[in-house]
Amino acid sequence: MLMPLLRGTTALVCLSVAMPAVAQEEPVFLGKIVLTPGKRDLTFGTALPRTVVDEEEIQDRQASTVAQLIDSVPGVTLVNGTTPQGSGINIRGFGANTTFGSDQKIAVQIDGASVGSEELYRIGTQLFTDPLLYREVEVLRGTIGSFAYGSGIVGGVVKLETKDASDFTDGVPGFGGSQTFEFSSNGNGWVTSTNLAWMPNENVELLLNYSLRDQEDLEAGDGSVIGNSAFRTPSFLLKGKYSFGQDNAHSLTLSHSQTEADDKDVPYDQFVTDDGVFGNVDRLTDTSQTVLEYRFNPNDDRWDLRANLSYADQKIEYDYVPGSSILEGTPSFPFLSSTVNADQRYETTKLTVTNRSLFTTGSVSHDLLAGFELQRRERADNTAASAPGGTNDRFALFVINEMSIGGLSVTPALRYESSEIDSALPLAGVPDSYDSDALMGGLALRYEFANGFSVFGSAAYTEGLPIIDDLGTSATAQRRINLSEKSRTFEIGAEYTGNDVFVGGDSFTVRGNYYDTELYDVTSYTVPGSNGLDLRDVDSSGFELEGSYGVANGTYVDFSGQIADGTENNPDGTSRVWRNTAADRLQVTVGRKWDDWLDVSWEFVHSSNRRDALRNDLPNVTLHNLRATWRPDRGLLEGTELRAGIENVLDEDYVGHLSSSSRKAPGRSFKVSLTKTF
Repeated sequence: MLMPLLRGTTALVCLSVAMPAVAQEEPVFLGKIVLTPGKRDLTFGTALPRTVVDEEEIQDRQASTVAQLIDSVPGVTLVNGTTPQGSGINIRGFGANTTFGSDQKIAVQIDGASVGSEELYRIGTQLFTDPLLYREVEVLRGTIGSFAYGSGIVGGVVKLETKDASDFTDGVPGFGGSQTFEFSSNGNGWVTSTNLAWMPNENVELLLNYSLRDQEDLEAGDGSVIGNSAFRTPSFLLKGKYSFGQDNAHSLTLSHSQTEADDKDVPYDQFVTDDGVFGNVDRLTDTSQTVLEYRFNPNDDRWDLRANLSYADQKIEYDYVPGSSILEGTPSFPFLSSTVNADQRYETTKLTVTNRSLFTTGSVSHDLLAGFELQRRERADNTAASAPGGTNDRFALFVINEMSIGGLSVTPALRYESSEIDSALPLAGVPDSYDSDALMGGLALRYEFANGFSVFGSAAYTEGLPIIDDLGTSATAQRRINLSEKSRTFEIGAEYTGNDVFVGGDSFTVRGNYYDTELYDVTSYTVPGSNGLDLRDVDSSGFELEGSYGVANGTYVDFSGQIADGTENNPDGTSRVWRNTAADRLQVTVGRKWDDWLDVSWEFVHSSNRRDALRNDLPNVTLHNLRATWRPDRGLLEGTELRAGIENVLDEDYVGHLSSSSRKAPGRSFKVSLTKTF
């Protein structure tokens, strides 16, 4: 019997802004979750382009990295590689690119902690962690949902929420947990992940997760070895929560998560497959996040107060392997040696305080979120490697208010942010510090008709304030430190949700949105061959689609896709295709569920309008993936989940969109996993 279409509605929180939280007892976002018959629950009732990958889908996809997990979301592209260190996340053409792991135009948060680096050359370090630490990954696309998370966000926000002890104890005192073993044939990959949960009473939750992921070099579809694709990453999560006061209105939650990789004699350049010009290094990558959150949530609609204090630390230590670079012994090698022996470290400390309040004024209901943020980012100095060190102190105020009357909702959002950058090593002729500030915001409108159909639209403006990487003595650096990038985005779309649409007992949900973005006063992208001259502006647009259809016998069809276009404009009036434009993509999953004990599906993904990192055209590619999940409900296997899948069934030989031409995508892989819950 098909489950009811609507699982329920969530509290309405002005657009994007579920506040960063260590523990989320209640979803806090605008709209309602539609329980689709397929694999992914869709969030409708909002003007915000938002996709959530829940824990069940995390396990079903058996991804090696979070980047691989969310590249099924419309608008998201996985750039360069399938390793935790090398892969980067690009949303709507912004984020990771073919040169740097990040361009600061997407934000990544783990339990509210802001993670990731700035412009590290040839290193993809936006998100270095393991998928099995998380109960949910949320992707907010575009600018309109970003004002509670930062400035200069053009592509979107990726939010990860770690697991809770109550997930394993069903929220009642006692012990619980799970053990997962996973194996993949391509690269002889294996994973073990252990969760141990304990609730000594209703007020205390304790959780320990340890995950170890190991993979040898992968093979492409033609049987060739994909160099620089092996990794071994131990990860762990410690998390505790204490609730107190009348009706447990107060709570304190503390979490610490960490992932590490200790690689020996591997290419410095994580985007390619061999040592190349840079040679090989011994590299230690260590990233951790510690978050303490206080929440006050009494039985009073005026109060849902959160104070989230976080510390994120990312270290990358290198030691050059002698004799591995073709430049060794040449006049260029001393500069190269400074680069490949340079250690990188980012430390980000942040305090975010918010309150969400529900109230009415006359016939208008309000869902008001207001807050402030204090943040300090410290970067170790590596001037010899063109990575200047320093500190960046930021202060922000934001307010977002969803106002509803009948089927109409109007949501204005504002963010003010100020920034001060101080150099760790003052340079001759360059001021020691720089101050900047900006006011940004947006407006979203939505109207819902009584027949399940609704229309929505939004306009948003943001500014990217200068970063530590903009410190320097060159004319380009001086221009960037004195000029903030600006962006405006317009979106329009429609959605529909209904039962008994085509046949009795069916359900149908679909949402489509068109966006148009202009990035101007560009400081993060240069004209090729111009010796540092910045682009004039970038225009990008696209259409995104998500939906699901199911009938009463359990058969379902999930579908999503995107069509994207982009142009980068030079100061001399010439233009060309925007270098990071997403490929056009259609993804369809056809499957059937037998109640909750068996789910079998076939997925195909067709991509066109593809290019490699050097802008060379790539042929269209169609991939097929098979998946099955079995949950025995009786006997010795009760409480066990068995998953099996085949990725790239036809063993297609291809290069991923925006990837280096030498780095082919993985060929066919058989995957199996066993999870026992206790």
